[in-house]
Amino acid sequence: MLHHLSIAVSDLDRASAFYDAVLKPLGYAQVFADDEAVGYGYEGGGDKLCLKLAKHVMIPGEGFHLAFTATEPNQVHEFHAAALRHGGRCNGAPGPRPEYGDSYYAAFVFDPEGYRIEAVIN
Repeated sequence: MLHHLSIAVSDLDRASAFYDAVLKPLGYAQVFADDEAVGYGYEGGGDKLCLKLAKHVMIPGEGFHLAFTATEPNQVHEFHAAALRHGGRCNGAPGPRPEYGDSYYAAFVFDPEGYRIEAVIN
């Protein structure tokens, strides 16, 4: 359904270093970058997530989060570890989430800006 999603960030260098690290284990990469934005997606493809530099950033409240697809549990663990090494905060350690489904395996973090993000196998 979604073509891409853009989020505002106050520090593009910090945000791109964070997303470079957390998205790499999931198979995503920078597909473009300039002074005002960085896009992520599959190598050789278009952006699916775009970080846009903004003077005023308002983080959405409860109920909003970005979930990135993982295919193996080790990717979820690597995502979580990379997030913590690059300024993220834990919002749920890697592991099964039976309350969300029998095969739901995920990790949750806050990025350095405060966005809620997740790596998930489902």
